Parts: sequence; C-alpha cells; structure tokens
Amino acid sequence: MQRPLQVAFHNLPHSEAIEARIAAQAATLESCYDRIQGCRVVVDQPHRHRKDGNAFQVRIDLTVPGGELVVKRDSSTDRGTEDLDALVLEAFDDLRRQLDDHVGRLRGHVKTHETPPHARILRLFPEQGYGFLETVDGREIYFHRNSVMNGDFVRLAVGAEVAFVEEDGDRGPQASTVRPVGRHSHQ
Repeated sequence: MQRPLQVAFHNLPHSEAIEARIAAQAATLESCYDRIQGCRVVVDQPHRHRKDGNAFQVRIDLTVPGGELVVKRDSSTDRGTEDLDALVLEAFDDLRRQLDDHVGRLRGHVKTHETPPHARILRLFPEQGYGFLETVDGREIYFHRNSVMNGDFVRLAVGAEVAFVEEDGDRGPQASTVRPVGRHSHQ
C-alpha cells in the first residue's frame, strides 16, 4: 500500500485482536492486488442497547487506481452477526469480491454475453417436424420441432428470422434453442 493502513475505533475500546485481524485481512487484499493505494477501516458501536445486545458497524474504504471501493457492514441488519470478529471477516470478504470485479474491469475481463447467431428459415417440413436454416454465411443447418422455444414450431414460416445455438449433431451441424426474432416474436 502506498499509504499505511488506518484503523479507527469509535464508541468502543481499542482491541489489539481486532486490529490484528484487520491488518491480516488488509495484507491478504494487498497480496491479491499490489496497486492498492490506501485502506481505512472504522469499527464503530453506534448504539449501545442493554436489551438487544451490542450492534457493531464496520466500514472499509479502499483507494485503488480508478476509484474507491467501500463496504459497510452492520451487525444489527446483517443476519444478526453479533460477533465483531465475524463481522470484520464478512466485510473484508465483500471487499475482496468488489476488488476482484474492479481488477477485472481494469484488465478488460468483463463478462459479455454474445448474441446468438441469426438465420432465416430456408425449408420447413411441418408434417415431419423439422426444417433447415440458412445462416448469414450461407450454410444450411438442420433443426427439429423440439428445438424451437415455447412450442413455436407451428408459427414458423419460410423466410422468418430466428436466433439459434449451433451444436454438432450425428449428421453434422444442427440448431438448438431456436427462437423467432423480429416484430412478431414473443420474447
């Protein structure tokens, strides 16, 4: 870290054990990503209830290139966690997930969903329950009535546009998950 770890205790006495746990968790974060600029942790006990027990709050601010990651866990709202040590671990687990996501975005490893390929229905054989698609690159792909989503096989017509997933069949490529697209399709 470029700046030293900062740990503050509010409304409760300083705990060497909790501070050591925080330091160990911060070191683990730094071993996952060595460009962390700073980390500030505030451990708070905002309300002292005699009947309900002690509610704790842990807030972690992590400064990284391109932004700041913040996690706030509260034992009164987070599944009733009354153990401060467990609450610190949960907060750092949340922060680790945020950091992994942040690093993934920086490295360009963002998940993208590819759009399924489109084709036009070339030939239909309704009585036999199958047909052929023509892909954009001119290939013919077989499909069966059972591969058409929502039982829409009876609504298909030659020339209609569909989206599909291509698989290897016993006799070559075949389409599965065939779904009509366009103005008149129901999605």
